[in-house]
Amino acid sequence: MAINFDDGPDTDSPELASGMNITPLIDVLLVLLVMLIITIPIQLHSVNMELPAGAPPPQASVPAVVQIEITADDQLLWDGQILPDRLALDRHLQAAAASVEQPEVHIRADSRARYDTVAAVLTASQRWGLQKIGVVGLEAYAL
Repeated sequence: MAINFDDGPDTDSPELASGMNITPLIDVLLVLLVMLIITIPIQLHSVNMELPAGAPPPQASVPAVVQIEITADDQLLWDGQILPDRLALDRHLQAAAASVEQPEVHIRADSRARYDTVAAVLTASQRWGLQKIGVVGLEAYAL
């Protein structure tokens, strides 16, 4: 009992479907797809956070601020006082890092100062362990 695929001159007989019926397979796949879509949890686009209640604790004291300025001719100033060399800067940074409450270090560089001088001040501040270092005066360079 085999299917005859002969397309001979006999055209009176009804045509037999020789392919596999895939309609039930598609129906089953669609049902599985719908079940998968239903079981996937809905993603929320919010993040649940537990914020602290009440007022924030008062700050114990206002931290001291140290201004380090770098002039156009790469001269270093510590709170307005001219530093003779980088060793003096290292001594000041070491003393600031050793204090109980470290000061904030604000570094302000002139636009004509050399980059390596500014980078040396930043790395020296980091090397001595200062935690609060900031470069100020960058608003002059904003477009």
